[in-house]
Amino acid sequence: MSKTAISYVMVTPYTIAKSRTGGVMARLLSRADLELVGAQMIAPDEEFVKEYADALRSENPTPSVTLLADYVERKLAPSGGRRHRTLLLLFRGENPCEKLTAICGHLYPEHQEFDSLTGETIRDTYADLIMSDEESGQVSYFEPAVLTPRGQARADMDLKRFAKFLQGKENIIRNVQYPDPSRIEQTLVIIKPDNWAYASSKPGTIIDMFSRTGLRIIGIKVHRFSLAEALEFYDPVEAALKEKLAPVFGKKAKEILETEFDVPLSSACEKALVSDFGVEYARDQFYRIIDFMSGKRPDRNASEDQNPPGTVKCMILVYEGENAVKKIRDVLGPTDPLKAPGGTVRREFGSNVMVNTAHASDSVESFERERLIVKTDENSLGSIISDYLKQIG
Repeated sequence: MSKTAISYVMVTPYTIAKSRTGGVMARLLSRADLELVGAQMIAPDEEFVKEYADALRSENPTPSVTLLADYVERKLAPSGGRRHRTLLLLFRGENPCEKLTAICGHLYPEHQEFDSLTGETIRDTYADLIMSDEESGQVSYFEPAVLTPRGQARADMDLKRFAKFLQGKENIIRNVQYPDPSRIEQTLVIIKPDNWAYASSKPGTIIDMFSRTGLRIIGIKVHRFSLAEALEFYDPVEAALKEKLAPVFGKKAKEILETEFDVPLSSACEKALVSDFGVEYARDQFYRIIDFMSGKRPDRNASEDQNPPGTVKCMILVYEGENAVKKIRDVLGPTDPLKAPGGTVRREFGSNVMVNTAHASDSVESFERERLIVKTDENSLGSIISDYLKQIG
């Protein structure tokens, strides 16, 4: 009988550098009934890479696995004194290794004719294997795009290595020295809960759309807003909603009452409706936003329930580069999806002003405030692995 387990996919540094991360994630998220429970950008050191490659060779020293182990040592290890970004994705479900292997595809596709490749798997689309000599099997170029274990025993051993490696590691990768650091910005993107309601390629496609900016992803994590975090994050929105909506709906309430009861109401009555009903309406709209982002309404949860993680998830990414804030906002589009230009994220995937698919910092100052609230320097992925390893003994 199958049981729930955890396995992983590593997206290689080359795939990340070529901005193929979104395309890979779109395949993984839409083609398997597995839950993405963790994501973290890591920068492997030489010790971790050697252990990982040695484990590959010792488990199954076939030509294809040896080729993969050699690739790991060459391409995942630091070069020129710089560690390279590698994306680690954790999936939970029944038979995760079997399902992820099917989506990622075979390592050794050289037995397939070129015209028979369908692009069905991730490696069909993004991997390359070029033979310099077909008869001898000598390989001149190899890029697997992703790494994933074929069996659960191997996955569990690898997860132990990840748990050890991740201890004390930062969530943000700082592996580039810029010629003029003063020109570099960081900005925050949140892929909102509406994209995670069911298995969908949307989160990956959104990341793919942001890749046109040329910015680097230096941090990523799966996050569940607590009620307290959501209230603090969206605190500036509450005052803006009251200022914008209260007069409009106070006046509308006056007009409805006058029509319904055929009684003219004074300006003082309208003022009272604005300060009472109008403010209540604006507050309700604010609570709807909090509920959307955390799965909890402030007026329906006790104060002691404010700190636990919410019931809905999102994905948080940190982008880095020149003019990062503006570049991301241009691709995102304005708050109202109906007013967003074609080709923007919100026009493609947003439904309305609240369910508008993604958030992005609107200034460097906003980023600094927001990153502290959602703790971009922290990631729960290591804890998820450790808890899982304790469960399996």
